[in-house]
Order: sequence, then structure tokens, then C-alpha cells
Amino acid sequence: MKPWLLLWTLLLLGPGPQPTTGAQNSCAQRCGDKNGPCSCHPTCGGLNTCCLDVRDFCLDILPYSGSTMGGKDFVVLWLRPGAFQGIVCKFQDRVLTRGWVDSRQQVHCVSPLLYESGLIPFTLSLDNGRTFDRSGTWLAVHPSKVSETEKCLLVNETNWQYYGTAGIEGTLTVTWNPDQLPTHSVAIELWGYQETGQPYSQDWTAQWSFLYTLAPEVSNNGSFTFTPRPAAPRFQQWHVGALRILDSTRSHGEKDVQALWSNEHALAWHMEENFRADPVAWARNQCLAWEKLEDQLPDFLEELPACPCTLTQARADTGRFFTDYGCDIENGSVCTYHPKAVHCVRSVQASPRYAAGQQCCYTADNMQLLTADSTSGSTPDRGHDWGAPPFRVPPRVPGLSHWLYDVISFYYCCLWAPECHRYMSRRPSSGCQNYQPPRLASAFGDPHFLTFDGANFTFNGRGEYVLLEAGLPQLSVQGRTQSDMMPNGTQARGTRLVAVAVQEGPSDVLEVRLASRSGTPLQVLLNQRILSFDEQSWMDLKGMFLSTTDKRVSIMLSSGAGLEVSSQGSSLSVSVLLPEKFQARTRGLLGTLNGNPEDDFTLRSGRVLPASASARQLFEFGADWAVRNESSLFTYDSRFLVNNFLYRPKHDPSYLPLFPDEVDTPPQVDSLCKGDPFCSFDVVATGSLSVGNATRTAHQLHLNRVQSLQPVVSCGWLAPPINGYKNNFQYLAGSTIHFGCQSGYSLDGAEASTCQADGTWTMPTPKCQKGRSYTVLLSIIFGGLAAALLAVLLYLLIQRRKGHRDVLWGSRA
Repeated sequence: MKPWLLLWTLLLLGPGPQPTTGAQNSCAQRCGDKNGPCSCHPTCGGLNTCCLDVRDFCLDILPYSGSTMGGKDFVVLWLRPGAFQGIVCKFQDRVLTRGWVDSRQQVHCVSPLLYESGLIPFTLSLDNGRTFDRSGTWLAVHPSKVSETEKCLLVNETNWQYYGTAGIEGTLTVTWNPDQLPTHSVAIELWGYQETGQPYSQDWTAQWSFLYTLAPEVSNNGSFTFTPRPAAPRFQQWHVGALRILDSTRSHGEKDVQALWSNEHALAWHMEENFRADPVAWARNQCLAWEKLEDQLPDFLEELPACPCTLTQARADTGRFFTDYGCDIENGSVCTYHPKAVHCVRSVQASPRYAAGQQCCYTADNMQLLTADSTSGSTPDRGHDWGAPPFRVPPRVPGLSHWLYDVISFYYCCLWAPECHRYMSRRPSSGCQNYQPPRLASAFGDPHFLTFDGANFTFNGRGEYVLLEAGLPQLSVQGRTQSDMMPNGTQARGTRLVAVAVQEGPSDVLEVRLASRSGTPLQVLLNQRILSFDEQSWMDLKGMFLSTTDKRVSIMLSSGAGLEVSSQGSSLSVSVLLPEKFQARTRGLLGTLNGNPEDDFTLRSGRVLPASASARQLFEFGADWAVRNESSLFTYDSRFLVNNFLYRPKHDPSYLPLFPDEVDTPPQVDSLCKGDPFCSFDVVATGSLSVGNATRTAHQLHLNRVQSLQPVVSCGWLAPPINGYKNNFQYLAGSTIHFGCQSGYSLDGAEASTCQADGTWTMPTPKCQKGRSYTVLLSIIFGGLAAALLAVLLYLLIQRRKGHRDVLWGSRA
């Protein structure tokens, strides 16, 4: 649905559930508070406990997200019309923008230019800044994740970024949606981005600067074409920037007003005459200057995580790595900067000290692609593309720090000048010898649990349970189950997973549950408030990143742990990925991660049930891990949840399920389930083949991912001989590399080397010697002797045969 249509729909529907009659307290400066005779908490609507003025002070907005570049106009919903004395919007308690009131008495705010992404708290003043007693949340989004309709677009963006290089000249065009700017004429400005001060010091600052107006007043018809001219010398220090289009009645460079921004890009089109006269020489000088600066900066490579060895591993390790949209196999593998790759991933988290980012690229044959072998190889980043908390300062600014330290330098050295070896030597691909795949555990169906160490069991209690808890890093994952009715109207003797909640340390609390209404099958709550994904499917949250599709939610935690929650039929399936740091630190229904399945059934007391425990004993094990109210992460925002889970025991002792070892499964069920025991049990327990099939699908997905995450051995990169070559770039156990030499050189050493299971090569890289090598000379010498000896033998044989013929002929005579 279009945002403006959604806005009108909400306005026509009115303010929604009415607050409690007779509630006396106000929500002014109380948003999120449950205490008192009425509530200002997000759960109050479903519980009918809201203060009367909750929507006047705890604000809903539309749209709710926009680029970190700012300039997005949004409407504050539900405010009662009044004599507003001046609208002021304050973001992060420090950035002020001027709001306005439209002809329908709707209050508008404009998002500011920010240097951070994520949920940004804002407050609203209706009395010209004297009081800020209304509050809400704005979602600031990485510029690359904003819809194209919210930007101005550089037509043929490549020409903008190569303008002045060989064969690139003429006019350039920028387009935009005129409906996004309610004005008759617009101004088009250029802004530049820099980070100044001593790197990695407190005076290192990020700064967007207004440079100049490209067109002071043009018709708001959605298109502008011009012929670029070199900018004045005082603007030549900016090489990265963006266009901004705004109402032409605004002052030049006026900050935080409604506007459309272009993508950040390399400003080739505004470069000086020296660039146009000899772009290669100009770029080479910039590359050399970058190289000199880079060599003075700290080495960030050592703290980056190792890359997965294979594409299969990289796509399965979703807690630590995520698709690089610049090279995505799901979207046709259009890999502009890595043309020999089919897919790349980026590390989810920035490195701890330098906020750097890892990139790993892969070929169609499942192998990692290294810069030591190809300029298409993956290149790590001094500035992580997504930025890093606390943001705002270099090199942590989302998108832009990455542009300054990793992208514009690539233009200098690789795209504008033939100096790519300088770039690649300072951005070398990381190998995978130190990569340790994460361990996987899952729960699905009526719930069946597959632990990190490979044990499995069925626990179909009804209540809320600890799936996983860990000490350092502190992590808690909880699951809620409930039972349903059978098709014949009787109570099912099985349960299903209906909600999962997670928190790591001081992170936000995230809950995923089955939606109660039609439409998307999943509902996501952040700190007990329902999230909307109408505008964004990716969110930067406190201590985690969140990515969603219609049927799956991926949660990436700062520790490197990852969760995937998906809908499988009428229940949830959850998979948890844990990196090596969690070894021997986990408890709960998903077991003790230590490589030993014999101790996975450990009770809170520390007592361990044997691996051969009966289903009834395992039921007691599951009940022992019931959540305690004081540590519950779940949201209770309806009377059903309050009455059935908050005010009742976390494990329902009155519910008696079927036990797998006490059930005889009909042969036809086993046949329909194709031998999957979990599927067969669920069909019997629920009376539904569709439930069984969903379980079988979830089980197979788990098995496939376990297989994808199997460790592999890498021997590491093996260099080709100088003045020679090697025949392939595969470095995993069992791979053999053959060597050869260029014309005029001969091989001195082994012709091949094989990667062994212990991670070492059988032979080192040989040498290519000028002319004939010692071994070649020996072969020639011994080959010559053999030829001479063969000639003598042939001669003697001929003579002997000739003498024999003379005897025969003589007798005939």
C-alpha cells in the first residue's frame, strides 16, 4: 500500500481502541510507564488500560523511517487539533528541526541529517520549544536501504563517477519524483563529505558541508540536465558527495529541511581541470597519497573474523555474515566490483577496536576468491559499510566512512588509474584457515529439539521455557508453546511453538510470534511494541540487527550468535547458531555446547539425565526449564496471554501429552512421512498430515544446514612461482595445484602440490629459472646418451642381420 493511502486509511479508521474510562493520569512525559491508575505502555491498548491521552503524548508517525541524510517529512498521527504556537521536533535530545501544521491541522516534522542509523528517540513541542512532553521514535536508515522513490536519481550513475576520464563527456541528468516536494520550483545543491582531524583520536570528526548550488531555481518537473564544469579551487578538497534537491525558496545550504538526496558518489564530474587534462596522472597521485596515509594508520586486518571457506558455509553462517547486496547470487550475481564472483557476504558486526568490516567473495565452484589471485577477490574495509555503534564519529558513520577509506580509494587506484596492486596489497582478502563454523540447534513441530551436540528429543509441554541461556556473553532465548484442538474437536495431545524471545546482555528485547490475524504469518515486537515492516525489512537495533521476509525473521546479535525464526505451517521453527566463544557456556533445552551429547539433558541443579532417558523423564527435564516470571522476556498484551501465561504456572502441570516411546505409529503414516520419525509422531499427536509435513520440512532444513556448516580443511594460499603460473585457485584438502613457467623459463622443483588433511601442502612453490634448469639439463644429457646408445644398438643389429642374409644368399647360389 502506498504510504499516503495508508495514512488516509488510518485517519479514517480513527484513533483505534479507546482508553480506559475514568483514567485520571496523563501520559505527558510518561510514555512507556505501566504504573498508576492508567498505563502509557505499548501493551495498554490490548489490555484496555491506557490513559485517555496516550496517543496525544506517545506518538505514532507516518512514515516512520527515512535516510540518515534527513529531509524526510512525516505526519504525527492522532494529535487533537489545537492552537499550536510553533512546532519544534527534537531528535536524540540534541538536534532540533522546525515542524509545521497543514491545512487539515496535521502536525508535520522533518527528519534531520544524522550520522547514525537505528531507532532515534524524538520529542515534540507544540509551544515553540518551551516544553517537550510528547515522544516517539524515528527509524534512521542506511542510505542504500532507502526506496528509490525517496531519492533523486543520477541517470547513468557510472558516467557521473567517470566524467572527464577517457570517452566520458557531454551532459548529465538527475531525476526525481516531483510529488515528493510540494513546490513549483526547486534548487539543486552539491554537498561534500569529509572526515577531518587525527585518525583514531578524539578530534576525528565527520562533516557534511554545503558546497554550492548547481541550479538555484528550476521547474519541479522531475528532471534536470546540465553540462558539468570544473568547480572552483576551494571546493576541490571534496571527492565524495551527494546532490540535494529542495524548495527553491529555502536559503542556500539551509539544514534539516524537506529535501531529496542522491546516492553518495565519487565527484568526478566536478573535479578540477587537472583531472580532465590527465585523469590517470591525477588519480595516480591521489592513489599514492592514499597509500602513504594508509601505511601510517593502524593495521585493522588482524582483528577481522576469518572468512568461511566455501560459499555454502558463508550462506549458512547467518549470525556472523550477511549478503553483500553488491554481489548477490539471489539477484543474478551482478558483481560490478568483483566480476569473477557469484556471491559476496559481509561480516555483520564491525571489528571491536577499529570498527572495520570483513568481506568474503566466492566463485561458482563454491570456492573463496582471493585478491592474491584476482582483482575480483574480496576486499576488507577500514570502515564497515553499515557503521558501528555509537556511530556519529569516524570511522563509524554508516556508509560514509566506508566511502572515504575504501571506495573512493578504489576509484583512485583501480578505476581511474592502473595502480590496483597498491590497493589490493593494503586490502588483501582474508583466508579461511582459522574459520570455525558455528554450531546449530533447532526446535520445530510438536516441539522436537535438536541440540548443538546432536542429541534429539521431543518435549511437548505447555507453557514458557528456556531454550538457551549462557553466562558470558550473557544470552537468553525463550520459547512459548500452546496446544490446539484436534480436527474431531478433542484436545490435541501435542503442543506447538508459538513465540520466541531473545535478549543478549543490555540489548533490546525482541520477540517473534505467530500473528493472530491474516496477512503476514509473523509478528515482531521490540521491547514489547509491535514493529511495522511496511517500509523497512532491515533494522539496526540496540545490540542486534534484524532482517525480515514474509515467513522468516533473522536476528544477528553482537556476539556473533544468530537466530532464525520462521513459520512452518501452524507453528514456529527456530534455529540458533552459536560461535566458538559459547563453548561449554550454554544450558537449557538446546543442550550444553561442548561436543558431548551425553550431557545435553542437564537440569538446573546440574544433575544430568542419561542419553537413554525415557520420554517421560525428558518431559520432566523440559518442565525443569520453565521460565520464571522475573526473567521472562515475553510480552503479555492481551487478556488471553495474561490469564494463560502470566498468571498461571510457566509449565502447565495439568497438561499430559503423548510420549513418543509410548505411541505405535501406523505404517501408512510412516509411509506418508517418508520415514521421518518427527513427522510421524506429529501426525499421530495432532491428527494433521499438514502439520507432519511442515515438521518434516523443518527437520530437513536443519539437516541441510548442519551439512553446510561441516568444517573443511584449508591449506591457505599457495603462491605461483615468480615468472610462472598455477592452474587453479583451490586450497582445500584434496586440491592439487600444478605449476608451469613462462616462455624462456624452466621449472625447478615440484610440478604439483596437494593440500593434505592436516592443512599443509605436500610441496612448496617451485622456482622458474632463466633458460634451462639443472633438472632439464640432466634430462637432456641422459636423454642424449640414451639416444646415442640406441643408435649403436640399431647399427649392430642391422649389421648382424645383413651378415645373416649374406649367408643365406650364398647357400642359394
